[in-house]
Amino acid sequence: MNESDKRLAALAAVEEVRAGMSVGLGTGSTAAFAIEALGERVRGGLAVQAVATSLATEAHARAVGIALIDLPARIDLTIDGADEIDGALRAIKGAGGAMLREKVVAAASARMVVIADGSKRVAAIGAAKIPVETLPFARNFVAARLESLGAEVALRANFITNQGNSVLDCRFAPDIDHRRLAAEIAAIPGALGHGLFLTEVSAAYIATNGVVTRLERDERTR
Repeated sequence: MNESDKRLAALAAVEEVRAGMSVGLGTGSTAAFAIEALGERVRGGLAVQAVATSLATEAHARAVGIALIDLPARIDLTIDGADEIDGALRAIKGAGGAMLREKVVAAASARMVVIADGSKRVAAIGAAKIPVETLPFARNFVAARLESLGAEVALRANFITNQGNSVLDCRFAPDIDHRRLAAEIAAIPGALGHGLFLTEVSAAYIATNGVVTRLERDERTR
């Protein structure tokens, strides 16, 4: 991981923010650079309102002077990181455990931009664990259903989400049909959210060795 590249990707994405926008703020080390950069622009006079995807992001945003609002029906732009992202802008997220709120904010967004250093760019997603936020009451049931879909399931130890839920980290065969898998996980009662972001990402800024590459989704692939 390259901290300088993370920052460069974040700075490029924050340039998309315009006065009066509502902005979704992601969670994680790369998103933190975007929060810092946006805070600097706000202190310079940019008027925006933001929605935080976690309590940690909320605290960070407040600390740098960004005004926070409750989730509206529509958000103009969301900036967030990813654990893996491929050339078709399919992503796996959730290493930080905020994927449920991140998924809600992404769904509300007119545009979602992922920021990442080059280590997160992959030819095809699937090596990273896919996290599933799970109602604690249903944890064993959900784990069994996930195993029936082919997962190796591990409870994320000593961790609860901001919503008070458990996270099951799942490894699937890399060549699994992720679109079908997303639908199958979503259909499990007690599985509240998962880390597959297959259609939500509109663009990505990937920085590698000081060079930022912008990828834009072909809307025909949604």
